[in-house]
Amino acid sequence: MTPPQRDDAERPVAALLAPDILDLLEEDPSSVALETEEMHPADLADVAEALPEDRLVAFLSALPTARAADVLEYLSEDLRSLALEAMSTRQAAALVTEMTPDDRADVLEELEEERAEEILQEIPAAARAETEALLQYEPDSAGGRMTTEFVAAAETLTVEEALRSVRAMARTERREALYTVYTTDAKGRLLGVLSLRELLAAPEGAHLSDVAWTEVHTVLPTAPQGDVVRLASDYDLVAVPVVDDDRRLLGVVTVDDVIDAIEEEQTEDVQKLGGMEALDEPYMQIGFLAMLKKRAGWLSILMVSEMFTTSALQHYDKELERAAVLTLFVPLVMSSGGNSGSQSTSLITRAMALDEVRLRDWWRVAVRELPSGMTLGAILGVIAIVRILLWQHFGFYDYTMQGRTPIGYVAGTIACALVGIVTFGSMTGSMLPFLLRRLGFDPASASAPFVATLVDVTGLIIYFNVALLFLRGTLL
Repeated sequence: MTPPQRDDAERPVAALLAPDILDLLEEDPSSVALETEEMHPADLADVAEALPEDRLVAFLSALPTARAADVLEYLSEDLRSLALEAMSTRQAAALVTEMTPDDRADVLEELEEERAEEILQEIPAAARAETEALLQYEPDSAGGRMTTEFVAAAETLTVEEALRSVRAMARTERREALYTVYTTDAKGRLLGVLSLRELLAAPEGAHLSDVAWTEVHTVLPTAPQGDVVRLASDYDLVAVPVVDDDRRLLGVVTVDDVIDAIEEEQTEDVQKLGGMEALDEPYMQIGFLAMLKKRAGWLSILMVSEMFTTSALQHYDKELERAAVLTLFVPLVMSSGGNSGSQSTSLITRAMALDEVRLRDWWRVAVRELPSGMTLGAILGVIAIVRILLWQHFGFYDYTMQGRTPIGYVAGTIACALVGIVTFGSMTGSMLPFLLRRLGFDPASASAPFVATLVDVTGLIIYFNVALLFLRGTLL
């Protein structure tokens, strides 16, 4: 995944170098490569983003092809697409060919279909076949994340033979996952794995089958990227092998792609928990209409849901007229229930994402949340009682409803209502993610605003029924 765009204040070196690079492009383009050869491609990408857009292609053209391809990988998605659209098809194909297979597929996925096909046809046959195979998988799947640049060796090789083979690969071919060696049989089926350090430390004369670990954790190419993340996290893997149904090794998902997948998964969950659809593009790059589409749907649903709050208030309008003091605490009880529900749904959604909680654990969660909700409600109830008594004592407000209802009744009403509402909010917020997952939906869809809206309506009903019970015979 491409790093987000940053302004000049966040990349001061790039801002300082950009004018010099522009001068070199005008006076002596051939010297650009020499002047920047010690810079990391990520820093060069910062320089490229600080240049005027119409000089981007000239800058990339002044670099060696492999170097320009590295820089292209670090550019923001919109600038990368802009550059590849502006280049000749032959030049774009040359740069894309130099990329790692997974990045090459990602870049082509970003382009318009017609332009991507043009570039793909200019790529050498072997790289084209490799890229087309990767493009068949969903971008957020293990197959969409994997690279085919891995090191595999026959298990029958000796350690010395394997080292010679790995050394030859490192000298003549690009291997993104060179730090891990996979052992295979004659049909390419995965049998074992060992690190490059373990290969170097292995006793002379031993065969790979003697020193490789045979317990290899793998995923299918159709597996969601979340499975890859969990596997890498659980077993501290720097690369996750991807195999087909016959256990033939297809590729590996490297640690940098695992980190990208983690970032994407977390970003998507946070956006959904905020009460909107997950964005398909970075915030500063998504179009205005696309942004409205992502946000308006949930806001409309939440607004319609909140209309039930009005219905609940209308149902108890007579009681409100006779006990206007109750209206003072409507925001308090509504917010308390919504806040407790939001806390619970956030905790359980995250626990599900980390595999700490599974569907079968719903009853264990309920057993924990029920007393937690009651205790939290009691704490808030005590705070409310203290507040009511203090304000009554110092004369800020008369809560006795013209002296006809003892202050204790009012305080008790609010306290008991808070216990019921917070308990209900905690239980609803914790159970909703389980329900959504059981129905096949993303638990993150149980957004905090949605839970808060649901609890608002039910909280009002609980509040007024508690009030009717406590204050019956006094004023109501």
